[in-house]
Amino acid sequence: MSDKKILNYSDYLQLEKILNSQGLKSAERGTPAHDEMLFIIIHQVYELWFKQIIHEVDFVLTVFGQKSIDESHVSHAVLRLDRIIEIQKVLIDQIRVLETMTAMDFLEFRDDLFPSSGFQSVQFRVLENKLGLPPLDRINYGNQDYKKPLLDSGKEAVQKAEQEKSLFNLLENWLERTPFLTFEGFNFWEKYSQAIRGMLNDEKDTIQNNPNHTSEEIEYHLKDHERAVDSFEAMIDSEKHNSLIEKKKKRLSHKATQAALLIFLYRDEPILHSPFNLLSRLMDVDELFTTWRQRHAIMVRRMIGAKIGTGGSSGHAYLQKTADRHKIFSDLADLSTFFIPRSALPELPENIKRNLGYYFNR
Repeated sequence: MSDKKILNYSDYLQLEKILNSQGLKSAERGTPAHDEMLFIIIHQVYELWFKQIIHEVDFVLTVFGQKSIDESHVSHAVLRLDRIIEIQKVLIDQIRVLETMTAMDFLEFRDDLFPSSGFQSVQFRVLENKLGLPPLDRINYGNQDYKKPLLDSGKEAVQKAEQEKSLFNLLENWLERTPFLTFEGFNFWEKYSQAIRGMLNDEKDTIQNNPNHTSEEIEYHLKDHERAVDSFEAMIDSEKHNSLIEKKKKRLSHKATQAALLIFLYRDEPILHSPFNLLSRLMDVDELFTTWRQRHAIMVRRMIGAKIGTGGSSGHAYLQKTADRHKIFSDLADLSTFFIPRSALPELPENIKRNLGYYFNR
């Protein structure tokens, strides 16, 4: 007879430990605040979801850290990103639950939280680093290094993630290794440039001849148009692109940027379906974290107004800045500037279509 203990639902999920981990600070001073329970549980659930997202990101990092990557590997990574995206939607929806607590309810226990802050979430800092947020691009928190408010054990984990290759780094390497950046006997970039320049010239004519715009509005739109033209020229000229990288206006390398554009433009080719889905999902992840930060900022403004955060940050202002700045895959989103109708795309010769394989080595 087996001595194996019969597994119990509660034991498997360690529910006794989890359900007894909500220590109300307001209760410790003898006046328990009803909504502090909600506040704690919401943030504990956030941390559990962060753990799951990191678990999925680590899988994707393993895939793209391999010496060779085939189409099935990319498809598996897309499935993991799909899961992350669904979790992110839950993170955003949880704010609606937290907003059932009013600003006056929050005041009942807010002072008990000092100086703790969501900024001290080690897992979220690890996640940002694993995705590829550069340390120098971070919004300063109290004019100090973002790791300073963390516990020592947390600093080590965040520092480790900061030093490892991020998903952005591995994606860039993968894109640079794609096998179709040059087409023997077919000058794609010349034909594509002709189509784009024609489109940009048409847009300039439309702006200049719009009867509904004032001269000031026309001048404003023309400046935007000039930026689009400059960005296109950088797409063609590696030196101009590298200059934008030095000025921190671009981050993705010239070679990787061209490869990503080609994936978007020729996404209808069967072999490019998975790469296209991968790039699209990465933009979704970036966009949803931006949305989450924005919703968080709006909620904080509603809860504490112009007060400082419990951790000493500027509260709403700090969170809004992170929503605006803490983006990782914006270079991919910017590529839509250079999309042209399918009917205007240079048609690929049949031999090149046959050679659009996605099996390559580092």
